[in-house]
Amino acid sequence: QVQLAESGGGLVQAGGSLRLSCLASGGTFSWYAMGWFRQAPGKEREFVAAISQSGGNKYYDDSVKGRFTISRDNAKNTVYLQMNSLEAEDTAVYYCAGGGRATTLKSEYEQWGQGTQVTVSS
Repeated sequence: QVQLAESGGGLVQAGGSLRLSCLASGGTFSWYAMGWFRQAPGKEREFVAAISQSGGNKYYDDSVKGRFTISRDNAKNTVYLQMNSLEAEDTAVYYCAGGGRATTLKSEYEQWGQGTQVTVSS
């Protein structure tokens, strides 16, 4: 089974950018579709973006479409989330997840990272 570790979170002003990375180890990364989810205090964990095993299919929540970009580098066992035009509402812990198919459903993902905090100040 693959282990996942997120990095790249931090504090940024509204309108700024961050790039999150998720490094996979201990398994065959290219077998996994990957997703990014986020959880704000007092809220459910919600879907942000997903990418298929080859990277050919990408999906986004409407709230981040046009601002966030998901990508992957199978040679580096890493999935990325480029976040631009950040808003205070994007503040959350961001998690990467791996599963058999790219989907918005968190129940479909088997492996999860520990999360990285993103805080956007307004």
